[in-house]
Amino acid sequence: MRRLLFTAAVAALASACGPTQAASVETRPPNAPNLKPAFENQTRAPEMKAGVEYEVKTVAEGLANPWAIAFLPDGKLLVSEKAGRLRIVGADGALSEPVAGLPAVYAKGQGGLLGLAIDPAHAKNGLIYWSYAENPEGKMTNTAVARGKLVVAADGTAKVEAVQVIFHQAPSLESTLHYGGRLVFAPDGKLFITLGERSILAGRMQAERLDGLLGKVVRLNSDGSVPKDNPFVNTAGARPEIWALGLRNVQGAALNPATGKLWTVEHGARGGDEVNIPAAGKNYGWPTITYGIEYQGGPIGAGISAKDGLEQPVYYWDPVIAPSGMAFYNAALFPKWKGSLFVGGLAGKSVTRLTLDGEKVVGEERIATELNERIRDVVVGPDGALYLATDSAEGRILKLVPKG
Repeated sequence: MRRLLFTAAVAALASACGPTQAASVETRPPNAPNLKPAFENQTRAPEMKAGVEYEVKTVAEGLANPWAIAFLPDGKLLVSEKAGRLRIVGADGALSEPVAGLPAVYAKGQGGLLGLAIDPAHAKNGLIYWSYAENPEGKMTNTAVARGKLVVAADGTAKVEAVQVIFHQAPSLESTLHYGGRLVFAPDGKLFITLGERSILAGRMQAERLDGLLGKVVRLNSDGSVPKDNPFVNTAGARPEIWALGLRNVQGAALNPATGKLWTVEHGARGGDEVNIPAAGKNYGWPTITYGIEYQGGPIGAGISAKDGLEQPVYYWDPVIAPSGMAFYNAALFPKWKGSLFVGGLAGKSVTRLTLDGEKVVGEERIATELNERIRDVVVGPDGALYLATDSAEGRILKLVPKG
């Protein structure tokens, strides 16, 4: 009888304490074990599977390192190839010839043709936007953004007309790394551009400075002019384009449909890939604070992960997944995925699904691991399928649909 009472008491206590927390999907040791998370589930959140069965279908293939995908209003796909080609994918998966009329693209190292965005009023004005690496001064390179009217002829050939380069990152540096390059339109029609700090020390040390555009998220009007309500418009010596600062190399960006806020994901060094919610005028700390270490070992700066006045990431990975494109899922095709945030992984060769509770991460799941592919972009299509761009010389556009 006593044994039965004891067993019942233990069961009641376990019930009161809640279920045992599931293990994290990450089992490797961290690169920076001395850097502790600032709050619960900031890293290595418990594995939380949605129980979704999907199958993978090929939409298009034969692409050279596709970097970004964007849906046109007619349902066709616009795809950027890192080497400098822009293509249209038809409903049958056929690739158009490269779209003519783009400015020269600097396609070396991590540079090339990068992010894409479709003007919110595209049905009326035909405008598309693209980011790319340019080298206007010989060895010196930077990120640029252009726009133009997409014109498709009856035979399927396409070109962009009335091209305008609406943004140049400054200063230019002698580096082929960390261009950033994601483009996102906000609900109010403003354009967010993500920018890397070019990796080299001369750029890294400018990420928290206001007199340059390295390691920043900038916010512009669609014609490239500066919105009057940007946070540093009236700050002496500051670049008025700046929205948020202290970022390393933001390669993923998306709007949270629940709040309308911009979320980003950036590469860390050895450890310290971060998910952030860049807010107006906020400093996200790179390189003063980070959850990673130098590639060759040793601390970055003072080796700290928190400091007053600097923002904490919503989530981070150590070791890294080398994140790229990201998308919130709010469609009906996969009901169990609603509200999830999907992040492509280059080193991780998978897609990470984050379960959210408001603006906190409470669970993590890895999917598409069976592909064993570097995932460069993730987009939710108008049909509710999850579209992926694989980063290889024989790149593909894939889509995940419900199994069966």
